[in-house]
Amino acid sequence: MTTVLITGGHSGIGLAAATELAARKVDLILAGRSPDRMRAVADDLRAAHGVSVTTVALDLCSLASVREAATRVPATQLDALLCNAGGRFEGDVTFSPDGYETTFAANCLGHFLLVELLLPQLAENARVIYTASGTHDRDTTDGRMVGAAAEPDAEALATNATALSAGKRYSTSKLCTVMYAYELHRRLRKAGSTVSSIAYDPGSVPGTGFLRGMPRPVQLFSTTRAMNWLSRRLGVTVSDVAFSGASLATLAADPEYADASGKYFQAKQGKLSAVRSAKLSYDERRAAKLWDDSRRLARLTPDEEPAQLR
Repeated sequence: MTTVLITGGHSGIGLAAATELAARKVDLILAGRSPDRMRAVADDLRAAHGVSVTTVALDLCSLASVREAATRVPATQLDALLCNAGGRFEGDVTFSPDGYETTFAANCLGHFLLVELLLPQLAENARVIYTASGTHDRDTTDGRMVGAAAEPDAEALATNATALSAGKRYSTSKLCTVMYAYELHRRLRKAGSTVSSIAYDPGSVPGTGFLRGMPRPVQLFSTTRAMNWLSRRLGVTVSDVAFSGASLATLAADPEYADASGKYFQAKQGKLSAVRSAKLSYDERRAAKLWDDSRRLARLTPDEEPAQLR
């Protein structure tokens, strides 16, 4: 393995993954919306591990930014594309520069478009890994606590999600993320491609930026031992930054996961396992519609979309 692109690789789980990959002597491309923070991380990784680290400005909320970022990715083959960045957006519903609800724009459409644009740069046997969340499954504790995921309807989520709570917007975006991973796997295999597409749940990880929109007391309590104990008792999928980041790097680089395409992995209490995702996530008809609607919402042109994904 030589080069991996990771979105959100300058903080939280993404930084832990980038650090692990750099320790394995993998060159990195960090893509995100914080250029100064990315440059500082890049300098640290180069100094500590002697690898090449490139930074690319990317705002996943903006389709124009995604397109611009794709042109700035170095013209080298990518061995893995880690669609890791994302967030939960509290408060009143807000919209992206393209007029789409912010959660769906950032967690879904941005990465959807990025994968479409960079697929031609993926090496043979490369891996695309989508960072999802156990909250996508309405039948689990994770899903019930955040808000049961709604119908994975791209049009409704992008333009008419005002009736959904922040939690539901988040969990539904992660359901869509899992379905993107599975649909990409099916389309690649139909086209005879050896590129892998994997969904990954890093678990509930206190101390990351996930809760940055929540009240300060909530953020502080989320990092306590009491919260960790309570979460485990309730059946929440609990992990920590170091293990979840290392697990993402493992999925990206280890030969053991060369045949992991079309699967869903979960980091939980120090163990990385292949598990079943939500029942709805395996609905191929819904997934195909989600993909085609996302293609339209992203305004893909014929020359942007790889033939094998049509």
